[in-house]
Amino acid sequence: MEKTIPALELEVRVLNINKGRNETISKKCQILSQYSAFIAKVREFQKENSSLQEAIKKAVVYCREHDILKELLERNASEVLNMLMVEWNWDDALAVRYDEGFEKGREEIARNALAEGSSIEYVQRITGLDLETIKNLAIHLP
Repeated sequence: MEKTIPALELEVRVLNINKGRNETISKKCQILSQYSAFIAKVREFQKENSSLQEAIKKAVVYCREHDILKELLERNASEVLNMLMVEWNWDDALAVRYDEGFEKGREEIARNALAEGSSIEYVQRITGLDLETIKNLAIHLP
C-alpha cells in the first residue's frame, strides 16, 4: 500500500483592520479593535521621530496603562516586541510567491504529461521534479 501525502489547500481573505478601516469587524471583535489601536499608537509614536523599536516600547507602555491588550502585553511583552521588530520584506515575500507558483506550474505540466501517457522518466527530464513527487502525482490522476 502506497503512502499518500495529504494535501491542504488554504484560501485566506485579508482584511485591513487599521484605524478607520472595516470598523464593523472591529466593533464585533474587541481584540481586533485593541490590536488596531495598538498599531495606531506605534505609528503615532514613530511619527514623533522615535525609532521603530522605541515606538513599539512606548506603545506597549501606553496600551498597558490604558487597558488596551493589557493582559496580553503583561504576559507576552517581550514576544510582542520581538515579533513586531521583524520587518516585512516585500522582495522576500514576492520571491517566495514566485517559487511557489513555479513549483505549482512544474507539477501541473507533470500531471498533464502523465495524463497524456508520458513516462515518469520523461516527465522528470522535462520538469526537473524528483521521482517521488512524479509518482505521487501519477497516483492521484483522475
